[in-house]
Order: sequence, then C-alpha cells, then structure tokens
Amino acid sequence: MAITAALVKELRERTGSGMMECKKALVETDGDVEAAIENMRKSGQAKAAKKAGRVAAEGLVVSEVSEDGSTAVILEVNCETDFVAKDDNFKSFVDAVAKRVLETDVADVEALLAMPLHAGEDTTVNEAREALISKIGENMNVRRFVRFENIVGVGRYLHGGRIGALVEIEAGNDDLNKDVAMHIAASNPVCISADQVDSAMVDKERDIFRTRAIESGKPENIVDKIVDGQVRKFLSEITLLGQSFVKDPDMTIEKLLAQSNAQVKRFVRYELGEGIEKKQENFADEVAAQAASAKA
Repeated sequence: MAITAALVKELRERTGSGMMECKKALVETDGDVEAAIENMRKSGQAKAAKKAGRVAAEGLVVSEVSEDGSTAVILEVNCETDFVAKDDNFKSFVDAVAKRVLETDVADVEALLAMPLHAGEDTTVNEAREALISKIGENMNVRRFVRFENIVGVGRYLHGGRIGALVEIEAGNDDLNKDVAMHIAASNPVCISADQVDSAMVDKERDIFRTRAIESGKPENIVDKIVDGQVRKFLSEITLLGQSFVKDPDMTIEKLLAQSNAQVKRFVRYELGEGIEKKQENFADEVAAQAASAKA
C-alpha cells in the first residue's frame, strides 16, 4: 500500500511523533494506521524502560483548584532537564495529570498512572508518559501529589514552577490565604504549631543547646533558662504560627491570622526535586572521557 502524505499527517496528529518516524511506522505496517500506533506505543514503552534509571530531578510543581473551591491539588512531575520542563508538550501533560487528580478520588501515584489521562479515553497516564519519553527523549516521572477535599478556604502559591504551597484556611479571605501560602513557600515551616513538632527533635535540640551552654562556661544555675529560651526560639523558627511573616517581619503568622480570626487547618509545600539524589557531573572529566572514547 502506498504511504501517502495524508496517512503520515493523520499518524502525526494522533501520536505527536515526527514525520520520518511516522512514515517508517506506516511502511512497517503497510499503511495500517492503527497497527502503526500500536507499534509506536510498544516502542515508546521500550524506550521508557531504557531511560527509567536516569535521574529526573527537574520538572514542574503545579496546583489546581476546582471551580467551586471545594477541592485543591498540588502535584510534582519530574524530567531530566530544565529545558524539557519548559517544553509545551511536557507542560500540557503535567496540566492534564493535575486536572485528572482534581477530577477523581485517586489515592496514590500507582492508581493515577493506571487511569485514563483524559476521561472517556483509553490512553492511561502511564502510557501518555511513556509516549512523551519516546518523543522527547528524557526520563519522566509522576512523583507525588496531595489532594485536599471538602476544604473551607484555600490559598496557593507557585514560584516559577519550582516551589509550590497549598494551605487550607478557615475564616480567611483571598488575600490572606495567598499571603500565607506565599509565606509557606518562602519559609518552609515543618508544621503548623509547636505541639505538632516531634518530641525527639525537640529533645535533640535541647541536648545540643545544653552542651553548648555548658562548654561556653555559662553558670550552671542559668543554663536551664538559656536552654529554654533557645528551644522557644527554635520552635518559633520551624513552626508556621511562630514564624515572622515574610512581608512584615514584626508580625508572626499567628498574629496575622488572629486579625481575621482565621485558622490554618493543613498545608503542604513541594520543592522541585527535593530528596532526589542528583548525579554530580564534572564537565572536564566528561569531555576527556568522550575524547578517549573517540580515539578508541
């Protein structure tokens, strides 16, 4: 069967792949578009498997809120380079995944990958991810998400797609909610209040403060007071309510909320790639290795 330009165009529109790749796939299937799509999907899965071990610590952090304001999500999807994170195909995929999380009651990433990327369609989130890996040539992972349901008020803040914060606030308003979300993104609190801090963490810091005070020669009778003060300072620095508001350092978040009788119910903060061990490249060594390989 003759491989016409119309067939190539149809396959390109349906797969988003390059012209030569589409023509090759059609030649292999004697012009059968459906078979070509199936083979390209299988090829994409193979390419994705080969790239699965490559570190993906770039990407995007995004957030979505439902029209009625009752549901909100924050999501991180990773790729290998900042260049691909700016690619329209990658951004469209991330946005579609975020909307899928918003529209469903999906519980975890594994379940999310198995569901259709778009309602009413067959292609799953994972199949779309594998196809995008095949098209762009980088490893990609849907890493994590949090979904707030039945919320009474929400604030969100995104900083360049690299840091995102989502906060549920009772009795707040749009400006306050956004300010608190922005503060969370900037200041990275551990939890809302001091009573939520892990006691083991507090005990560890208390021991460190005590050791320092004794070694500095402070009188034994005032060591406890010094340590208590340092513990209070430590707790104020790591808890949302105790932190100084980034837009007004003379006011704590607790006082800011009190002005509106508002209360933070929960929050989450994502920083792109946090906790992912990135491969450290030495450019000079890499060039030398490539030169040696070329001579071999």
